[in-house]
Amino acid sequence: MEPDPAAVAALDRFRALLRLPTVSRADEALTDWAPFEAFRAEVERLYPATHRTLEREIIAGHSLLYRWPGSSSAAPTVLMAHIDVVPVVDAEWTHPPFGAQIVGEGDDAAVHARGAIDDKGSLVAILEAIEQLAGEGFTPVHDVYLAFGHNEETAGNGARAIVAELQARGVRPALVLDEGGAVVDGAVPGVAAPTAMIGLAERGVMTVQLTARDGGGHASTPPAVPATARLARAMHRLHRRPFPARIAEPVRAMFDALAPHTAGPLGVVFRRIGLTGPLLAKVFPKFGPEMNALVRTTAVVTELAGAPSENVLATSARASVNVRLLTGDSVAGATDRIRRVIADPEVTVDVRHGSEPSPVSPASGRVWDRLARTVTATLGETVIPTPYLQLGASDSRWFTAISDHVYRFTPFHLTRAERDALHSHNERIRVASWLAGIDFYRELVRAS
Repeated sequence: MEPDPAAVAALDRFRALLRLPTVSRADEALTDWAPFEAFRAEVERLYPATHRTLEREIIAGHSLLYRWPGSSSAAPTVLMAHIDVVPVVDAEWTHPPFGAQIVGEGDDAAVHARGAIDDKGSLVAILEAIEQLAGEGFTPVHDVYLAFGHNEETAGNGARAIVAELQARGVRPALVLDEGGAVVDGAVPGVAAPTAMIGLAERGVMTVQLTARDGGGHASTPPAVPATARLARAMHRLHRRPFPARIAEPVRAMFDALAPHTAGPLGVVFRRIGLTGPLLAKVFPKFGPEMNALVRTTAVVTELAGAPSENVLATSARASVNVRLLTGDSVAGATDRIRRVIADPEVTVDVRHGSEPSPVSPASGRVWDRLARTVTATLGETVIPTPYLQLGASDSRWFTAISDHVYRFTPFHLTRAERDALHSHNERIRVASWLAGIDFYRELVRAS
């Protein structure tokens, strides 16, 4: 069978944008902005109908905000994605990370590149859908905005600036859709059908620094409890006493939605979640890290620092703890608990930065139904639209200030291996899955 010329052209545009290394850095002074400027110019060149029809603004230096005027400016739709990608270690990749090579044939053909899923996959699929509709002369019933932040992976202030601008204009979106869950198989025990995991909320994010101090000196004459040992003891206590497991509101909504589709005894458990919730919260962590993160606030040490030399005692030993707050927990409450668990007044606990868990968007009503209908119409009638709690953070959390309906869903059918490659080496997306995502965005805009 001859390949579809339109699909081939769309794929070529996708690959062209994947080749631009729009890598963001935590220290933005180290960011090379030239690829971002090239990306903006290339988008304008590749999508002429979009740029003839939509209004475009550059926000915060590098973020892009498009507005497609509809018949009404009330109740607009916002489609989000981000331009930046995380750094790569070239030697770890089987194929060049910015080569955008197509590997495999038929249904197995996949584009290998940093950003293929996170998040140029969504961004370019959105542009493809808009370009098609604009080229056909379509006019949405309500305004449609495209919000493409430039530093989601680091500061996120591009998206915040977009929100501030929309808020100043009195824009109140009826629907905001950002990256998030995908169509997956076997994500929840007992559920055989593929599930479209649509995030109703996301966990809060905070970084806590633990610091143990000592007088220092020569390593040949260490004290009984040096700063490093005191810090190690604190970290061990934190690891041994995880936050309690419980069923939060978005996770309860997930079980409610999946109960009719769950086989065996688990189906009964899900249907009686009001009674079985405490038991389920204890059992789910045994199914792996993702299930554990759905039912508790997590805390893990990610960075360590001590003495400047191997023969010097540390005057201070420090550990960074990354904490992800479950819906219902708070920065203040988590900080207090960490201090109680460590139980050492000589180890200081300081919050370096933190954001609370997001509000929870509804898993019913007109807006949810619009999303769910689009999922089944474009991604498969057997796919179950499923509410869930997003485990990572996204730019969408800033949009909760101007909308009550903020959802997190990436319309691609992803394998376990593809999901594991996010922020790692060999990131890739199957061509057929990416093309189906274009249809999803197209129909979602049509229903605006």
